[in-house]
Amino acid sequence: LLVGERADSDLVRFGESEALVEGRFAVDGTDLVASRKVTADGRSRCALDGSMVTVGTLARVLGPLVDLHGQHEHQSLLSTSKHAFYLDRHIGVEALDAAARYRSARDAHIAAGRELDRLSKRHADIERRADYFRFVVGEIDAIDPSPGEDEELETRLPALTHADRLVASVREAAGRVRGDGGAVDGLGAATEVLRRVAGLDPALDALVTRLEGIAAETEDAGAELRVYADALEHDPADLDAVQARLAALAGLKKKYGPSLALVLEAREEARAGLAQIDSGDAERAEARAGAESARAAYVDAAAALRAVRRAHAESFTAALAREFEGVNMGDARVEIAFDELDPAAWGGDGPDRVEFRFAAASGEPARPLAKIASGGEMSRVMLALKTVLGRADDVPVLVFDEVDSGIGGVTAHAVGQRLAALARDRQVIVVTHLPQVAAVADVHLVVERTIADGRGATCVRRVAGEERAAEVARMLSGSDTEASRAHADELIARASARGGVDA
Repeated sequence: LLVGERADSDLVRFGESEALVEGRFAVDGTDLVASRKVTADGRSRCALDGSMVTVGTLARVLGPLVDLHGQHEHQSLLSTSKHAFYLDRHIGVEALDAAARYRSARDAHIAAGRELDRLSKRHADIERRADYFRFVVGEIDAIDPSPGEDEELETRLPALTHADRLVASVREAAGRVRGDGGAVDGLGAATEVLRRVAGLDPALDALVTRLEGIAAETEDAGAELRVYADALEHDPADLDAVQARLAALAGLKKKYGPSLALVLEAREEARAGLAQIDSGDAERAEARAGAESARAAYVDAAAALRAVRRAHAESFTAALAREFEGVNMGDARVEIAFDELDPAAWGGDGPDRVEFRFAAASGEPARPLAKIASGGEMSRVMLALKTVLGRADDVPVLVFDEVDSGIGGVTAHAVGQRLAALARDRQVIVVTHLPQVAAVADVHLVVERTIADGRGATCVRRVAGEERAAEVARMLSGSDTEASRAHADELIARASARGGVDA
């Protein structure tokens, strides 16, 4: 219940409204207190460190900490997705390094593929817009505006619009300035009269100089008036050209503007988009080459990992076969099935689906571990696997139920020794009826069924010393006799000599 498995209302004692189970898990120096209530109507309430949580949270947080072996399905070794990992850990550095290189190559392959996809999509988008870019550049280039051109033309437009009036007025003014008897002639005559008395009065000489300057400026102004009039008369179609040009610029501004600067900016953006097509081809070719290189490295890494695993698979199954001999399952065997996957289906575990399969006898086909029917058989298979895997399996709490089913004698001793070995670096809880197993435990708990007030009750108590010896003796012969006590003392003493037993 605490590791998130399905709750059943049958667990609630008859006549009671709910059942409560609590547990304290010490994880990396931190305690986690979990509780779960199951009500008579089948509802379930969970808490972790006093806070309400879901059953899924219990499974996620506590599930990986405990493996239950027996009449249970909560067993990590039944998860096919972990079989490749266990095989690699058993093989050691060679496989772990190959697996790490495979995952690194896979990450690089995925990243290169994503980059190629990104560039291809961007390039496709640019290609879709290429015709538009070409149209924009062509349309604006056909008119070929220059910065500020519209403002300059709009400044000229009034003069061109009123050219006839301006020319008539300017020519008349020019005649009055430079014509016969005009301003220039009058100023020249005035200046000539004053030169006759030059030198008689310095103040008058200064005025003469000013008149000479005015005469020269007036003559220049008259000349400019004639040039201005000639320019307006030079091309009568100039007004039409300017108006047509302004209309063309107005059309561009209406489409790409509203200012001529924005029109020119639109042309530069379109040119840049067209340039990206050429640069994008090179960029995409480079990305494609990178993706092909990454894929080749990925395929090579997959082949290397596959070779390492297959080369060591037999040694792994041979080690399991030796363990099966020791737990009275000499005819049993484990096979490792390698199902090659399509490259598109390769995952983080490798290019093959690796699965441990079990056969109870030599004439039987090997089947998935989950298909093993017997709880005791399953427990012994798991015990053998855990022993062979050693530290490759890092689940900190193992619970074995019915691991002693159908065995006794020397086999029982072997099972006990394997369980004790597993318990050196993790917590192992065993439900057993075998004295050979109970005798090697560090802590011995007795589960008893009693009747009180007409109702059954289950009690759990710890036994040690003489009380423990008496319990082992009863497990040996059904009663605490002198002979069974002597045998119990021998079993406990032998286990104590190996260390770690609470005598």
